[in-house]
Amino acid sequence: MGKLWTGRISKETDADANDFNSSISFDSRLYPQDILGSLVHSCMLEKQGILSLEEKQSIHHGLLELLNKMNSGDIEFSSKYEDIHTCVEQLLTESIGDTGKKLHTGRSRNDQVALDLRLYVIKQIEEIKDMLVGLIKVFADLGEEHAETIVPGYTHLQRAQPVTFGHTMMAYANMFKRDVLRLENALEVMDECPLGAGALAGTTFNLDREFTASHLGFSKPMSNSIDAVSDRDFAIEFLSDMSILMMHMSRLSEEMILWSSWEFKFIELDDAYSTGSSIMPQKKNPDMCELIRGKTGRVYGDLIGLLTVMKGLPLAYNKDMQEDKEAVFDAVDTVKMCLKVLPGMLKTMKVRKDNMKAAASKGFINATECADYLAKKGMPFRDAYKLTGSLVADCIAKGITLDQVSLEDLQALSDLFDEGFYEAIDLHKAVADRKVYGGPAKENVLGQAADAKAFADEHKSAFKGF
Repeated sequence: MGKLWTGRISKETDADANDFNSSISFDSRLYPQDILGSLVHSCMLEKQGILSLEEKQSIHHGLLELLNKMNSGDIEFSSKYEDIHTCVEQLLTESIGDTGKKLHTGRSRNDQVALDLRLYVIKQIEEIKDMLVGLIKVFADLGEEHAETIVPGYTHLQRAQPVTFGHTMMAYANMFKRDVLRLENALEVMDECPLGAGALAGTTFNLDREFTASHLGFSKPMSNSIDAVSDRDFAIEFLSDMSILMMHMSRLSEEMILWSSWEFKFIELDDAYSTGSSIMPQKKNPDMCELIRGKTGRVYGDLIGLLTVMKGLPLAYNKDMQEDKEAVFDAVDTVKMCLKVLPGMLKTMKVRKDNMKAAASKGFINATECADYLAKKGMPFRDAYKLTGSLVADCIAKGITLDQVSLEDLQALSDLFDEGFYEAIDLHKAVADRKVYGGPAKENVLGQAADAKAFADEHKSAFKGF
């Protein structure tokens, strides 16, 4: 059996052109989705009287037998098949005879591939969601464990105000929660079935597209046959979501690279997630974090690549769109690889509380507390801000910290200062007093951790797979 499109084309395809045109080398991973679509399509054809019951049963027997062989690795995905759709149809026909040739009635490879890729993306979204909710729970555990571990908070990479390491961990937990919500939104937007759109204009066969959509798990069929086969916005949205997710992992990785350096020494990564140097025996490198940071650019490239492919295409299907799959597959593989490594790396890292506290004790990160202290005593905040700035400059010149300034010197600046000043600028009290919603006070962090765990349980995928 030759190419599915022979007839108008009578000449053998050039060998190099055939290899160039073929997508079986990468779209073979869509075989579960392609076979599922064929099973449901043949059910619909039999329901509509286009296939006999015996023909449908023969097709189903052949498809399920083929699925088992592909699952066990007994099928060679040769370039002679051109693509996964051709491969399935030709192997089916070789197995059950001419009945296999009836399977393609009322459909095109255009609506087939649009369906296959949608089903694949749906499956990957559900699996990545489950990996994300697991990661969110790791952050929630760290938030609970370190709800009172003082660490300097930074702006412009300069020490700014005291927070806790638990509060910092919950910041990332909230980012990943939004990543889950974005993926769920993508599922909602793409909950339409393209099968039955044909090449672009539907078909004269009396198809029941609602039946097909329902049995494939969609809420409805796509309402425009041209749109159904000619767009890949669902894949672009997915790649956008993957890029944002990678950006969050990259930012975390950058922090962990800084925190594990000798200059910070806030954390120490476990040896199982570190590498050494081939020439410098003292080195312990955060290579897993650096790889996550580097692979973020790769996923960005997948997104930009597909956006560029689609930006100038006229309606409807164009062969350019064959370039959609490798971008999606690469992003899926990259994101999953990172999500497999990150939880274990976080669980096994050592948190150097003493070094965090020592860093927080320097850099005048309690200066805002000084200004607030004066403001609460009646001094206009802008005046309190200016006085505190001058006091900090004087401390820097003398090589001392705010808590080392004598009360006598403080009262020379303002008679509003009293013994309560030293308690007001205490780092633990500074954090504990920031009880405003979203702040770093212990009860807030514990509440965020509890919310994150509840979110993870609520958004765990119920997807059974196909």
